Amino acid sequence: MSELTSLTIAEARDKLRAKEITATDLTAAYLSAIEAANGALNAYIKVTSDKALDMAKASDARIAAGNAGALEGIPLGIKDLFGTEGVHTQACSHILDGFEPRYESTVTQNLWNDGAVMLGKLNMDEFAMGSSNETSHYGPVINPWRATGSNQQLVPGGSSGGSAAAVAAHLCAGATATDTGGSIRQPAAFTGTVGIKPTYGRCSRWGVVAFASSLDQAGPIARDVRDAAILLKSMASVDAKDTTSVDLPVPHYEASLGQSLKGMKIGIPNEYRVDGMPEEIEKLWQQGIAWLKDAGAEIVNISLPHTRYALPAYYIVAPAEASSNLARYDGVRYGLRVDGKDIADMYEKTRAAGFGTEVKRRIMIGTYVLSAGYYDAYYLQAQKVRTLIKRDFELAFHAGVDAILTPATPSSAFGVADEDLAADPVKMYLNDIFTVTVNMAGLPGIAVPAGLDKKGLPLGLQLIGKPFDEETLFKTAHVIEQAAGKFSPAKWW
Repeated sequence: MSELTSLTIAEARDKLRAKEITATDLTAAYLSAIEAANGALNAYIKVTSDKALDMAKASDARIAAGNAGALEGIPLGIKDLFGTEGVHTQACSHILDGFEPRYESTVTQNLWNDGAVMLGKLNMDEFAMGSSNETSHYGPVINPWRATGSNQQLVPGGSSGGSAAAVAAHLCAGATATDTGGSIRQPAAFTGTVGIKPTYGRCSRWGVVAFASSLDQAGPIARDVRDAAILLKSMASVDAKDTTSVDLPVPHYEASLGQSLKGMKIGIPNEYRVDGMPEEIEKLWQQGIAWLKDAGAEIVNISLPHTRYALPAYYIVAPAEASSNLARYDGVRYGLRVDGKDIADMYEKTRAAGFGTEVKRRIMIGTYVLSAGYYDAYYLQAQKVRTLIKRDFELAFHAGVDAILTPATPSSAFGVADEDLAADPVKMYLNDIFTVTVNMAGLPGIAVPAGLDKKGLPLGLQLIGKPFDEETLFKTAHVIEQAAGKFSPAKWW
């Protein structure tokens, strides 16, 4: 890792503005790092070297003219779910082969408007469906972390595994990601990075390939809490093209860092102590509680009684929306087309060849729960459960709780091609047990590194906040980060 690529966004921003470094040199350093490491990590599926250098030169010109934007000259990686004009956007699926949109997603346009530089498109689980980044058409992403004394390849989590791995390995200064059931927070926890899922509606979904429209939300993965705050400030906006985006001012998130926690109430939900939870996770949770107590926060036990229904309800709602959203991929207008004897045969053959196993599984589950005989028994019931989950949180916040502290994941990163998990998809789905409630309720949640397990792998804690109160999450996560310290993988790639 070169000296330039080891700079955080905040550090690089200050050096660029002081003209101690140039955006062109910074970008070139990242492109060299990607060239050296991507063969081993598979984090990028498309590197946009020429575009990156052109954007960096333009940034240098704006800095020289005194017109620097908030992210001027900062090189970022973009998850393959975000539409980028004229650049590979395929949701890491075979069915979107060759697709290069003629539009730019609102989130990425916001970043470019603030002067950021695009290094390329990052690997992910196909259509964001997965918890390990193994369902990608382009192969699995490898976690830059390894257990002490082991050469076993580990997953970076999913679906934003390419984003998390690239940030952890210093192959970008920060990355865009999306979270439908934990796809920002779980990979962040697995890679020792910081990831925030903002409140539903804080970032526009326009131009982002849809998985489950009522759950999907864009957010950043970054090296530390400050960088995540800087990125979210630029990513968030109201957008007339997305009717679910909310017209509220975007706060200066960075200003919330370092503020006192005195007088704050932190809720500890009883229901997050699940059967078979490793002792290390419980110990980490207790450590997080102690840090927040030391910082002046009051710790209160709370109950979120419908938590146990969250995972089954999520795996009805999300596949139902996916089956509807993915009906548009038919081989007619763009992407893969497999010829057939008639149009129905062409549809069938294209979708059979174009979608991977996990995506097909979820489409079939979704189609089943929406079918005439089962809609009331499954989908309608799941939506009612969702309302109850949301109400649990509302009652806790109404009782004076400012934020809720939980584990981020039930374990540290597991091995690539884990036979146990491959044989039983439900075991893989259990990786989302601490994160899906946040999406079901539309709340903001942040994962922050809090320690290492006995194998030397990172573990994260999660903070859940009130709607549109990301500032409290940044402030509180910063206290945990200061107490825990920062974690970086030993370089082997």
